[in-house]
Amino acid sequence: MSITAQQVKELRERTGLGMMECKGALTETNGDMDAAADLLRKKAGSKVEKKAGRLAADGAVGLYVGGDRKIAAVVEVNSETDFVAKGDDFIAFAEAVAECIAANNPADVDALYALPLKKGSETVAQVREDLVMKLGENIGVRRFARYQSNGGGQIGGYVHGRKIGVLVELEGGNEGLSKDLAMHVAASRPEYVTKEQVPADAIAKEKEVFAEQAKASGKPANIIEKMVEGRVNKYLSEITLLGQPFVKDPDTTVEKLVKSNNANVARFVRFEVGEGIEKKTSDFAAEVMATVKGG
Repeated sequence: MSITAQQVKELRERTGLGMMECKGALTETNGDMDAAADLLRKKAGSKVEKKAGRLAADGAVGLYVGGDRKIAAVVEVNSETDFVAKGDDFIAFAEAVAECIAANNPADVDALYALPLKKGSETVAQVREDLVMKLGENIGVRRFARYQSNGGGQIGGYVHGRKIGVLVELEGGNEGLSKDLAMHVAASRPEYVTKEQVPADAIAKEKEVFAEQAKASGKPANIIEKMVEGRVNKYLSEITLLGQPFVKDPDTTVEKLVKSNNANVARFVRFEVGEGIEKKTSDFAAEVMATVKGG
């Protein structure tokens, strides 16, 4: 049968693949649009598998906060380049995945992949494969967090530049405070909520380092002890959310701000795209020389 330009255009918009690939699939399936789309997915399976081995250290953060601020989710979705991560399709996928996580509470990434992305739609895994086919890069969900607040609690969320995503759960407080604290976490990178949460071995290690530095000053032992105590306290204030100066008003601490709003910080999570992923660097000149010698 004759395949029209309109059919090819429709299949291209649906799959994001080339004109000749779409025309070939339509010809092979006698113009059946659904069958042609399935055929293209099957043929692209090997392409998806090959791309799966490529490093995806860029990407974007997806965020979802429910209207009542009781359920929220944040997810890191990786791509190979920032160019792809900035695209509308990629961002829409990340946001839809965050909403899917909030609605379904999957146990892990594998469980998430098996869920329908939206009600009545393809699974997250299938939509991911479609994106790999369309955008030509390895794409994958790396990690996610889901918060559910009960009683009088609420959750604030913040995304900065699509590269940093934060959730903060409060007991008490208000929407403005939860959003401000999420913004603060994005900017100030606290590691813990309170100093009581800092592992004892981490404090002991820092105390040992500070003690060695203080001894070099030649001061008396009682002065050195006070110097070490002061440095440890400074260290704890720098890595704990409540101990940090509030970014919008450095004259007050986050702890004072929270207390003045009759609230408590239950927990927070901060994702930054690509953190902890070892990115390979290549010496282009060395690669060329190796190719020449090998040739």
